[in-house]
Parts: sequence; C-alpha cells; structure tokens
Amino acid sequence: MSAPPRRQLAAELLDGARSLQARYLHDLEELVSIDSGSYTPHGVNRVADWVQSRLTGIGFAVERVTFPPGRQGFQAGDALVARKKGALAESDGGQRILLAGHMDTVFEEGTAAARPFALTGSIANGPGVSDDKGGLLAGLTALELLHDHGVDTYDELVLLATPDEEIGSPASRELIEETARGMHYGLGLECARENGDLVIARKGVADFRLTVSGRAAHAGIEPERGANAALTAAHLVVQIQALNGHWDDVTVNVGVVRAGTRANIVCPEAELRIEVRAATTADVRRVTRAIQEIADHPAVPGTTVEVEQLDLCPPMEDTPASRRMLDNARRAASAVGVPLGAAATGGVGDANLIAGMGVPILDGLGPVGGADHSPQEWLDVSSVPHRIALLADLVASLGDARNTA
Repeated sequence: MSAPPRRQLAAELLDGARSLQARYLHDLEELVSIDSGSYTPHGVNRVADWVQSRLTGIGFAVERVTFPPGRQGFQAGDALVARKKGALAESDGGQRILLAGHMDTVFEEGTAAARPFALTGSIANGPGVSDDKGGLLAGLTALELLHDHGVDTYDELVLLATPDEEIGSPASRELIEETARGMHYGLGLECARENGDLVIARKGVADFRLTVSGRAAHAGIEPERGANAALTAAHLVVQIQALNGHWDDVTVNVGVVRAGTRANIVCPEAELRIEVRAATTADVRRVTRAIQEIADHPAVPGTTVEVEQLDLCPPMEDTPASRRMLDNARRAASAVGVPLGAAATGGVGDANLIAGMGVPILDGLGPVGGADHSPQEWLDVSSVPHRIALLADLVASLGDARNTA
C-alpha cells in the first residue's frame, strides 16, 4: 500500500500517537515494574517475552537469541531480532532500516518494588523509565502506527532489542554487528537529551593495559641491581595524562595503577589501565600511536613496557550521511510541530557498534528524558506522542530512497 503525502501522513501519525497515549503509559508502567538489570537475565527475558508478543502481532518474524555463559559465569538475557519485509524492493528504492534499543537497566533486582513507577503531572519516574524502556516502547509503538496506517514502502524493517547494553554489550556485540551488516540506516531508541536534541555523534572508547616489567632487588642492600617498574609507571602516568589537550574531543585517563608487593623490594612489575575517548577513529589511532611511542621509551633503564589494547568501541561519527538523516528528521519534526536539534556526547551505546559497521545512524529518537542511572530518572510523557510520530514519519521517509534523493 502506498503511503499518503508526507504532511498528511505526519498529521495522521500524530493523531494516532495521541490516541495511543493512555496505552503507552499503561505499557510503560508494566515494563518499568519488571526488574531487568543487566545481571538479572530472567527479568530481561520477561521484557523480551512482552516485546516479542507485540512484534509478532504486527507481522514481524522474531528470532530469539540465547547466549552462552560469558566470563566468570555471566549469563546475559536473550536478545530479539525482529524482521518485517516491505513492499518496495531495494532495486526499486526500498531501504533496510535498523531500529535498536535495549531491555536492560543498571539497577539491581528489587529496585522496581522499592521505587515503583510514578506519574506526577507529565513526569514519569521509575527504574529504566528513560533508559531505555521509554525509548524501546516508543520504537515499538511507532512500528505499530506504521502497520496500522498501511505504510510498507521500504525493503525491510528490523528491530533489535539487546540485553546487556548497560555493561558494554559483551554478549550481544557480535549479534549487533552482524545484524547491522548491510543496513542502509540505523535509528537508536535511546531517549532524547533533556532539551529534546537527538544524538548525532558519540565518542568511541579504547581501553588499554600497560604492563611494566622491571627487576627485583633488595631495596636496602643492593637497590642498584634492581629496575623499578613503579617508577617507570609513575613517569608513564604523567606522560600519558599530558596527552590531554593535544587533540579536540579527545580525553585520556589513567584510571588504575598497580605496582609492587612489599616496600623493601625494588618493584619488579606494575600495571596501568587507560581509557581513551575520541570522536573519530582517526583520533583513536593517533592516541594509540602516542601511547605506544611513550611506552617504547621507558624512563627507568632496565624496564620495559608492553601495550595491550583490551577493547575498542568505535566512535559514532558525525558524517555527511548522518547529517542527511538529520535533515530528514528535522523535516519529520517540523511536520509534527516540534523543533529538533542535534548533540554530540561522550557516552557510548549500541549505536556506536552499528556505526562501526559503516551504517549511518541517529540516536536519541525516544521521548525526552534524563537523570539516567539515578533514582531521579525521569521521562516527560507530554513529549511521547510527538516523538513517536516523528520516529514513525522518519522511518517512512527513509524507507523509500526516492524521498531522500
């Protein structure tokens, strides 16, 4: 079925979203009442059951992915990959769009009972109300609206719901990257910034371990026979911290330093843990080279430094392709009567992993919320209808390449 003209569709979607507001609030209370912390897999799976049921009801084929136990016996909840084919083949301009949200929160089991969902005026509170149950529910509701309005001018819609975003997606990273492969666009369902901005860029994060090897000796009798790894580590801390300010939008932090076992032994080994955050992959590489250069020239003779990159979450970069998506989002926002800005943030999420696969993506497409990860977490429910309509209209626009040419 062909979609109605853009302005007409936007008005219809906004009317539809308004009519669903009471149901959205009921659903949000139900989801927030489920403890689904990253380390509470049975709670995450209850959320997955709920989301899966709703998706199958609008014609999505849902794959449920169960992960094997990870490090130290960690068991993540299940992930959902839901797919729905549209009526417009890729050869005719149909596009594949990935919507991504997460089902886990940062809160311990029992938080939902201790601090239940509450609605005061237009402000909802509760664990995960903004991050990310409000956003995930908005994405689901937007898909339901498109289904109800017969909008199928796309090649494929995919909704990915993950169980471990709040701890860096250790179980689901491979699934996220594989699901993103070949997508034309990504839409992140984290909630909007407190001022309503979308997120157009997120810094990437690289974690390093530096191991300093020295030589032990009796500190009182023959210290000259030793090579003090702790002293080399101290120089490394100063030199690496001094990298801050060399590049815009780059931060370098030596967060952990360990050295030695006894005061009367010249320290034979030390370890540093370093986090680098940067807005571009090029800057991550520059800082990596700079750290290696410092490590190659230890301050204390007889010591050596090994550099190991432990992890890399790629940046979600502000690119011309994402700017074109933002133009579409602003047109969708204008059509439903809301202003729309775009922000960059140092926080990371699943959108980084999608961007790392070369997929242009916008994040923060959920309702307006804030104070994430705290007892004060909130969601402005008055923003819900407009944000759902905006998201649905954006999906409809991006789904047909003829709209974005």
